[in-house]
Amino acid sequence: MFDGRGQLLEAIRLGETTFLEFKEVRFAGGKVRGPERRDLADEMAAFANGRGGVCVLGVNDKSREIVGIPEDRIQQVVALVREVCTDSIEPPLAPVIDTLRLPSDTGEELPVVKVEIERSLFVHRSPGGHLHRVGDSKRAMSQDYLARLFQQRSQTRIIRFDEQIVHQARLDALFPGLWERFRTARTGDDRDALLSKLHMARRDESGVLRPTVAGVLMASRDPREWLPNAFVQAVAYRGKRVRPRGWDTPYQMDASDISGPLDHQVEQSCRFVARNMKVRGFKELGRVDRPQFDMTAVFEALVNAVAHRDYSIHGSKIRLRLFDDRLEISSPGSIMNSMTADNLVHLQASRNDVVTSLLAKCPVPANIPWLETDRETLMDRRGEGVRIILENSLQLSGRDPEYRLIDDAELLLTIHAARANSDDG
Repeated sequence: MFDGRGQLLEAIRLGETTFLEFKEVRFAGGKVRGPERRDLADEMAAFANGRGGVCVLGVNDKSREIVGIPEDRIQQVVALVREVCTDSIEPPLAPVIDTLRLPSDTGEELPVVKVEIERSLFVHRSPGGHLHRVGDSKRAMSQDYLARLFQQRSQTRIIRFDEQIVHQARLDALFPGLWERFRTARTGDDRDALLSKLHMARRDESGVLRPTVAGVLMASRDPREWLPNAFVQAVAYRGKRVRPRGWDTPYQMDASDISGPLDHQVEQSCRFVARNMKVRGFKELGRVDRPQFDMTAVFEALVNAVAHRDYSIHGSKIRLRLFDDRLEISSPGSIMNSMTADNLVHLQASRNDVVTSLLAKCPVPANIPWLETDRETLMDRRGEGVRIILENSLQLSGRDPEYRLIDDAELLLTIHAARANSDDG
């Protein structure tokens, strides 16, 4: 927005608007005294709750005069902006911060800081409450307006979150090698038409085609660039607790943050479990090796986790924790509709229709030890995943897996490990 020096200068001459705000920067005693943190947070959150905007630091908001920022104080101002975005706005913002020189009324080139805030996927709260931009000022949202905004941003789950536009992303964020795989032999569409039909991209208010949440999750190399918590945090522990009492040795055997497209996350998470679980030896008719967990059940659980988690919840990721006696998979979000932890095996519902439809086109990963399935793709839409998790895990361990809803915000699946009732492998 306001790209290029000439465009920004012309906008400053015309004054503040719905998309443009000026702030003069004042110092006292080596510290930034103006603008106040609270005021700066309110302005940036209001832009994010609207259609985005630009705040230029180093311009007098009354006279529109470019007064600049001392060159040796620029990094101090940039640090202030970052701190305000992280500490004073919930959920935090990640604006684009740029420094440039603009001519003052005398023709002197003075440094300023340009802070560009994109329209957000989330509704943000700042010290002044839930604010939005009206003309050249910020206003508190009415309850009706706030309710509509939450609905539009999908945090009330009325509109599918995975179909929402990621306004910070450009279409080239979707890697051709990742979206081309969804093209069928009968599809002769060009890139824009294909991505639109797959709901991996949509046009914004200006007519610009941009990636959707589903597009970023399935066709970007690292979705965390736009959805910071769209990954699996995997940890393998020694023993049966996160940190056993009295242990001086490292209590984590392995740890990995697994990102990439969702099908890659499923595959690498399965490999993490297969790599870190124990294999038991049983004396039956000869020695028989059995894994600690049924990998087909683990596979189904991880597919469900990435497919059905609530990506609109800021600050939560899928957590995979491997212990000596159990495997825990925590997935952000409550259970859809009237479903409960007890009737998951009987009912099915999808929070992310576009994501599940794309996963249904992704092949099952090959060469994962002990993974046995007659399916060809990650999802089959038959709703048999939970049944497979329950039956296969019970058969191996003799104990039923457990689903628990934690604080109506996280679904925790516990799969018990096979008991070592014979020689250890």
